[in-house]
Amino acid sequence: MGAERNQGAPDTLGTAVQVIAGVAERTARFSEPHREEPVTFPARARPTLGRVLLPLSRRAEQTMGMPQQATRWTAEMVRALPDDGNRYEVVDGELLVTPSPAALHQRAVSLLHIELGVYARAQGFGEALPSPADLELDPHGMVQPDVFVQGLVGGRPARDWNTGAPLLLVVEVLSPSTARADRTTKRRRFQRAGIPEYWIVDLDARVIERWRPGDERPEVLGDAIAWRPHGASAPLTIELPSLFARIHGEAL
Repeated sequence: MGAERNQGAPDTLGTAVQVIAGVAERTARFSEPHREEPVTFPARARPTLGRVLLPLSRRAEQTMGMPQQATRWTAEMVRALPDDGNRYEVVDGELLVTPSPAALHQRAVSLLHIELGVYARAQGFGEALPSPADLELDPHGMVQPDVFVQGLVGGRPARDWNTGAPLLLVVEVLSPSTARADRTTKRRRFQRAGIPEYWIVDLDARVIERWRPGDERPEVLGDAIAWRPHGASAPLTIELPSLFARIHGEAL
Protein backbone atom coordinates (compact mmCIF):
# COMPACT_ATOMS: atom_id res chain seq x y z
CA MET A 1 0.00 0.00 0.00
CA GLY A 2 2.79 2.48 0.92
CA ALA A 3 4.77 1.80 -2.30
CA GLU A 4 1.72 2.26 -4.55
CA ARG A 5 0.89 5.57 -2.82
CA ASN A 6 4.44 6.93 -3.46
CA GLN A 7 4.33 5.98 -7.15
CA GLY A 8 0.83 7.11 -8.19
CA ALA A 9 -0.71 9.56 -5.75
CA PRO A 10 0.38 13.21 -5.58
CA ASP A 11 2.84 13.97 -2.84
CA THR A 12 0.91 16.49 -0.73
CA LEU A 13 3.83 17.26 1.57
CA GLY A 14 6.14 17.70 -1.39
CA THR A 15 3.71 20.09 -3.05
CA ALA A 16 3.42 22.10 0.17
CA VAL A 17 7.19 22.37 0.42
CA GLN A 18 7.44 23.52 -3.21
CA VAL A 19 4.81 26.20 -2.64
CA ILE A 20 6.53 27.52 0.47
CA ALA A 21 9.90 27.52 -1.29
CA GLY A 22 8.39 29.31 -4.28
CA VAL A 23 6.95 32.06 -2.11
CA ALA A 24 10.28 32.53 -0.36
CA GLU A 25 12.22 32.77 -3.66
CA ARG A 26 9.70 35.13 -5.25
CA THR A 27 9.93 37.35 -2.19
CA ALA A 28 13.70 37.37 -2.50
CA ARG A 29 13.44 38.24 -6.23
CA PHE A 30 11.15 41.21 -5.68
CA SER A 31 13.34 42.55 -2.89
CA GLU A 32 16.25 42.87 -5.40
CA PRO A 33 15.07 45.33 -8.10
CA HIS A 34 18.22 45.03 -10.29
CA ARG A 35 17.96 41.24 -10.57
CA GLU A 36 15.69 40.30 -13.47
CA GLU A 37 16.67 36.72 -14.14
CA PRO A 38 13.63 34.41 -13.98
CA VAL A 39 13.69 31.73 -11.35
CA THR A 40 12.87 28.22 -12.53
CA PHE A 41 11.88 25.20 -10.45
CA PRO A 42 12.26 21.52 -11.17
CA ALA A 43 9.03 19.87 -12.21
CA ARG A 44 9.14 17.32 -9.40
CA ALA A 45 11.40 18.16 -6.47
CA ARG A 46 11.42 15.41 -3.88
CA PRO A 47 11.36 16.69 -0.28
CA THR A 48 13.73 15.27 2.28
CA LEU A 49 11.62 16.14 5.32
CA GLY A 50 10.29 12.64 5.86
CA ARG A 51 7.72 12.77 8.68
CA VAL A 52 8.76 16.19 10.05
CA LEU A 53 5.72 18.45 10.55
CA LEU A 54 5.91 22.00 9.29
CA PRO A 55 5.43 24.46 12.16
CA LEU A 56 2.34 26.67 12.03
CA SER A 57 2.41 30.32 12.95
CA ARG A 58 0.56 31.45 16.10
CA ARG A 59 -2.12 32.99 13.90
CA ALA A 60 -2.61 29.71 12.08
CA GLU A 61 -3.03 27.88 15.40
CA GLN A 62 -5.77 30.29 16.38
CA THR A 63 -7.70 30.10 13.12
CA MET A 64 -7.36 26.47 12.07
CA GLY A 65 -10.33 25.41 14.24
CA MET A 66 -12.59 26.44 17.06
CA PRO A 67 -11.67 25.17 20.57
CA GLN A 68 -13.77 22.32 21.88
CA GLN A 69 -16.43 23.30 24.37
CA ALA A 70 -16.30 21.66 27.79
CA THR A 71 -18.98 19.08 28.48
CA ARG A 72 -21.83 20.42 30.62
CA TRP A 73 -22.61 17.49 32.88
CA THR A 74 -26.01 16.64 34.28
CA ALA A 75 -27.10 14.58 37.27
CA GLU A 76 -28.40 11.93 34.89
CA MET A 77 -25.02 11.66 33.15
CA VAL A 78 -23.22 11.28 36.49
CA ARG A 79 -25.56 8.49 37.59
CA ALA A 80 -24.63 6.58 34.43
CA LEU A 81 -20.90 6.57 35.28
CA PRO A 82 -19.39 3.24 36.43
CA ASP A 83 -18.98 2.44 40.09
CA ASP A 84 -15.17 2.54 40.17
CA GLY A 85 -14.54 3.65 43.75
CA ASN A 86 -14.48 7.37 42.99
CA ARG A 87 -17.08 9.84 44.16
CA TYR A 88 -18.69 11.72 41.28
CA GLU A 89 -20.52 15.00 41.77
CA VAL A 90 -21.69 17.75 39.44
CA VAL A 91 -22.07 21.42 40.34
CA ASP A 92 -23.36 23.88 37.74
CA GLY A 93 -22.47 21.39 35.02
CA GLU A 94 -18.87 20.88 36.24
CA LEU A 95 -17.88 17.29 37.02
CA LEU A 96 -16.08 16.82 40.35
CA VAL A 97 -14.22 13.54 40.93
CA THR A 98 -12.95 12.56 44.37
CA PRO A 99 -10.77 9.47 44.93
CA SER A 100 -11.22 7.14 47.88
CA PRO A 101 -10.56 9.06 51.12
CA ALA A 102 -7.81 8.47 53.66
CA ALA A 103 -8.38 6.92 57.09
CA LEU A 104 -8.06 10.26 58.91
CA HIS A 105 -10.76 11.74 56.71
CA GLN A 106 -13.10 8.83 57.35
CA ARG A 107 -12.55 8.97 61.10
CA ALA A 108 -13.58 12.62 61.06
CA VAL A 109 -16.67 11.79 59.02
CA SER A 110 -17.61 8.97 61.41
CA LEU A 111 -17.23 11.07 64.57
CA LEU A 112 -19.19 14.00 63.16
CA HIS A 113 -21.91 11.70 61.85
CA ILE A 114 -22.34 10.16 65.30
CA GLU A 115 -22.32 13.52 67.09
CA LEU A 116 -24.84 15.11 64.74
CA GLY A 117 -27.01 11.98 64.52
CA VAL A 118 -27.43 11.62 68.29
CA TYR A 119 -28.38 15.29 68.55
CA ALA A 120 -30.86 15.23 65.63
CA ARG A 121 -32.63 12.14 66.98
CA ALA A 122 -32.79 13.51 70.52
CA GLN A 123 -34.27 16.78 69.29
CA GLY A 124 -36.61 15.06 66.85
CA PHE A 125 -36.17 17.42 63.90
CA GLY A 126 -34.36 15.20 61.40
CA GLU A 127 -31.46 12.82 60.84
CA ALA A 128 -27.75 12.91 60.06
CA LEU A 129 -26.40 10.77 57.22
CA PRO A 130 -23.04 10.20 55.52
CA SER A 131 -22.39 9.80 51.81
CA PRO A 132 -22.65 8.13 49.38
CA ALA A 133 -25.89 9.96 48.62
CA ASP A 134 -27.27 11.50 45.44
CA LEU A 135 -28.58 14.90 46.54
CA GLU A 136 -29.85 16.65 43.44
CA LEU A 137 -29.84 20.43 43.73
CA ASP A 138 -30.95 20.94 40.11
CA PRO A 139 -30.59 19.07 36.78
CA HIS A 140 -26.96 20.25 36.57
CA GLY A 141 -26.16 19.81 40.27
CA MET A 142 -25.85 16.60 42.27
CA VAL A 143 -23.66 16.45 45.39
CA GLN A 144 -22.50 13.88 47.91
CA PRO A 145 -21.49 15.72 51.08
CA ASP A 146 -19.35 13.88 53.62
CA VAL A 147 -22.05 14.37 56.26
CA PHE A 148 -25.39 16.15 56.08
CA VAL A 149 -28.44 16.69 58.24
CA GLN A 150 -31.86 16.75 56.65
CA GLY A 151 -35.26 17.45 58.09
CA LEU A 152 -38.33 15.23 58.16
CA VAL A 153 -41.04 14.73 55.55
CA GLY A 154 -44.49 14.59 57.10
CA GLY A 155 -42.92 14.03 60.50
CA ARG A 156 -40.90 11.05 59.29
CA PRO A 157 -37.44 10.48 57.81
CA ALA A 158 -37.44 10.57 54.00
CA ARG A 159 -37.63 7.18 52.27
CA ASP A 160 -35.36 8.21 49.42
CA TRP A 161 -33.16 11.04 48.18
CA ASN A 162 -34.71 14.20 46.76
CA THR A 163 -38.19 13.61 48.15
CA GLY A 164 -38.64 16.95 49.86
CA ALA A 165 -36.51 16.62 52.99
CA PRO A 166 -34.84 20.02 53.54
CA LEU A 167 -31.08 20.16 53.95
CA LEU A 168 -30.35 21.79 57.32
CA LEU A 169 -26.56 21.33 57.47
CA VAL A 170 -23.85 20.19 55.07
CA VAL A 171 -20.37 19.18 56.25
CA GLU A 172 -17.28 18.60 54.10
CA VAL A 173 -13.97 17.35 55.53
CA LEU A 174 -11.08 18.84 53.57
CA SER A 175 -8.53 16.70 51.79
CA PRO A 176 -5.82 17.81 49.34
CA SER A 177 -7.88 16.72 46.33
CA THR A 178 -11.11 18.44 47.42
CA ALA A 179 -10.02 21.71 49.06
CA ARG A 180 -10.61 23.95 46.02
CA ALA A 181 -14.02 22.50 45.21
CA ASP A 182 -15.14 22.45 48.85
CA ARG A 183 -14.14 26.05 49.48
CA THR A 184 -15.28 27.58 46.19
CA THR A 185 -17.40 25.59 43.74
CA LYS A 186 -19.54 23.66 46.21
CA ARG A 187 -19.61 26.38 48.84
CA ARG A 188 -21.08 28.90 46.40
CA ARG A 189 -23.67 26.41 45.24
CA PHE A 190 -24.73 25.56 48.78
CA GLN A 191 -25.09 29.25 49.55
CA ARG A 192 -27.23 29.80 46.46
CA ALA A 193 -29.40 26.85 47.47
CA GLY A 194 -30.08 28.57 50.79
CA ILE A 195 -28.70 25.77 52.96
CA PRO A 196 -28.68 27.31 56.46
CA GLU A 197 -25.16 26.21 57.39
CA TYR A 198 -22.16 24.72 55.63
CA TRP A 199 -19.18 23.49 57.66
CA ILE A 200 -15.71 22.96 56.20
CA VAL A 201 -13.57 20.85 58.53
CA ASP A 202 -9.84 21.60 58.20
CA LEU A 203 -7.99 18.69 59.79
CA ASP A 204 -4.55 20.29 59.49
CA ALA A 205 -5.49 23.66 60.99
CA ARG A 206 -7.91 21.99 63.45
CA VAL A 207 -10.66 24.48 62.78
CA ILE A 208 -14.14 24.49 61.28
CA GLU A 209 -15.10 27.18 58.79
CA ARG A 210 -18.79 27.99 59.06
CA TRP A 211 -20.62 29.50 56.09
CA ARG A 212 -24.18 30.80 55.92
CA PRO A 213 -26.10 32.15 52.90
CA GLY A 214 -24.91 35.65 52.12
CA ASP A 215 -21.56 35.31 53.93
CA GLU A 216 -18.55 36.68 52.06
CA ARG A 217 -16.13 35.25 54.62
CA PRO A 218 -16.43 32.23 56.89
CA GLU A 219 -16.60 32.22 60.64
CA VAL A 220 -13.45 30.32 61.63
CA LEU A 221 -13.88 28.39 64.87
CA GLY A 222 -11.14 26.62 66.83
CA ASP A 223 -12.54 26.32 70.36
CA ALA A 224 -16.16 25.22 69.97
CA ILE A 225 -18.98 25.29 67.48
CA ALA A 226 -22.63 25.64 68.47
CA TRP A 227 -25.54 24.74 66.20
CA ARG A 228 -29.26 25.10 66.78
CA PRO A 229 -31.39 24.51 63.69
CA HIS A 230 -35.04 25.44 63.38
CA GLY A 231 -37.15 23.05 65.46
CA ALA A 232 -34.48 22.25 68.04
CA SER A 233 -35.13 23.18 71.66
CA ALA A 234 -31.45 23.28 72.66
CA PRO A 235 -28.19 23.83 70.77
CA LEU A 236 -25.52 21.28 70.01
CA THR A 237 -22.08 22.36 71.19
CA ILE A 238 -19.01 20.50 69.96
CA GLU A 239 -15.71 21.11 71.74
CA LEU A 240 -13.28 21.24 68.85
CA PRO A 241 -9.94 20.50 70.61
CA SER A 242 -11.48 17.29 71.94
CA LEU A 243 -12.96 16.42 68.54
CA PHE A 244 -9.68 16.94 66.67
CA ALA A 245 -7.73 15.01 69.31
CA ARG A 246 -9.97 12.00 68.68
CA ILE A 247 -9.72 12.43 64.92
CA HIS A 248 -5.91 12.47 65.06
CA GLY A 249 -5.80 9.47 67.40
CA GLU A 250 -4.49 11.47 70.35
CA ALA A 251 -7.49 10.59 72.53
CA LEU A 252 -10.24 8.01 72.55
